[in-house]
Amino acid sequence: MFLRRLFGRRGGESQSFVDFVDGSVEGLQLQTTMHSGAWHLGEEKHWSVDQELGQIVFTFPEMVVRAPVQVVGTLDTKAGTWMWAWANSSVAETLRRDSMRVRAYGESHGIRRLVDATWPAVELDGWRMTALAARLAGSNGAYRGPMGMTYIFMTFGEVSLKKTA
Repeated sequence: MFLRRLFGRRGGESQSFVDFVDGSVEGLQLQTTMHSGAWHLGEEKHWSVDQELGQIVFTFPEMVVRAPVQVVGTLDTKAGTWMWAWANSSVAETLRRDSMRVRAYGESHGIRRLVDATWPAVELDGWRMTALAARLAGSNGAYRGPMGMTYIFMTFGEVSLKKTA
């Protein structure tokens, strides 16, 4: 309900779509809580993405966590704009799959924000779109990586942990 008050209906979004996204956010919150408890997601010392391998790597003092990754989109916090990964030439084509699923969903349901390459946004919009992508793709979780004034929103698959010490 909180998210509905924050966002309302925009870009042709029906109440059923708003509810679907709200459920996606709740599911992602549960996944994030699980990852945080199991391997301390959010407490990593460093993160990186290898676009050639299609992996996200989280580095901790005593372990390294790897998972297959997909880029959903980026948020330029200075300009206040969202850009879908499917429209971003700097994202490897193989890492755009989840964003393409969202685009296809938007096309079939007539939801403009899902098919417009860029649009005005804030961080919470990025999380909502990433939660939707995670739900549509059956992802294992999501991450928002800061890069200067830009946030990269990603989904990830099954994680593998390797002790370093």
